[in-house]
Amino acid sequence: MTVQDIRSFNRFYTNVIGALDYSRRLYAPYTLTEARVLYELAHSARTDAADLRAALQLDAGYLSRILNRFEEDGLIERAPSPADPRRRRVTLTARGRETAGLLGERSDEAVGSLLSTVPPADRSRLAEAMRTVREILSDGHAPRREDVVLRGPAPGDLGWIVQRNAALYAAEYGWNSKYEGLVARIVADFAEDHDPRRERVWIAESDGRPAGCVMCVRDAAPDTARLRLLLVEPEARGLGIGDRLVTAVVDFAHQAGYRDLVLWTNDVLAAARRIYRRHGFALAAERPHHSFGKDLVGQDWRLDLGATPGRRAGVEGGAAG
Repeated sequence: MTVQDIRSFNRFYTNVIGALDYSRRLYAPYTLTEARVLYELAHSARTDAADLRAALQLDAGYLSRILNRFEEDGLIERAPSPADPRRRRVTLTARGRETAGLLGERSDEAVGSLLSTVPPADRSRLAEAMRTVREILSDGHAPRREDVVLRGPAPGDLGWIVQRNAALYAAEYGWNSKYEGLVARIVADFAEDHDPRRERVWIAESDGRPAGCVMCVRDAAPDTARLRLLLVEPEARGLGIGDRLVTAVVDFAHQAGYRDLVLWTNDVLAAARRIYRRHGFALAAERPHHSFGKDLVGQDWRLDLGATPGRRAGVEGGAAG
């Protein structure tokens, strides 16, 4: 391969995706770089300005001008970081989240339109080729925390949640197909009828592949949300994904106006329970049961959203229910 081969590919690819006028068509009234900053803010529970500079490799002055514009437009709020007062924490306002969501929808529609021109039989080959390019040009580095993004589910992701829960719990805990049936019902109920203002699914993505998931849904109890189906892939553990997913649920439940956040898990899932405890969840009840082909001890955990302590970095694990 020569330099000209890569330059030729770049010219071809930018024409295909319309990158030469992306900012004008997709992200107006913002530039492509501004839209990328919004994306980073929307997919992180909280981000310091220094983190943004490092993640996006932006000049400090340039980033400052972008954030000034966002603040003038009512998209962000800035405050001293609780961890280090010398750093500035940047968070999206409700208007900022709405704007980031709109820009994301435009981008999804544009890429979906492009993908519709690819025959279904060729899509897996295309995805593998793109992963190969990423792996080779990243010098085969191990996944990094800053490379993980949280996003909403794309077509096929809900099916992935069912498949990975079933496969992972069978491999790690020997659970049978009844657990897959439970997860399938939970996911089907969400897919068929959910309120996006009060219920949400997050997919953690690393190197272009799903690496974890979690759900926040309405509970039968008034003013109560339920955290469900927390999962982190084994090869992605150690990147803080489990903690970020739970943080996303807690923050969303706060913003949606819930009073309590509850979950059901089993005592064998020790890593998940450590995350819940770090986020302020308290064990409310536990009882033995025989499910999924195993004798288990089920546990109900509860978080009072009116008295949630500051979140801290945690460890990953899976959770059922």
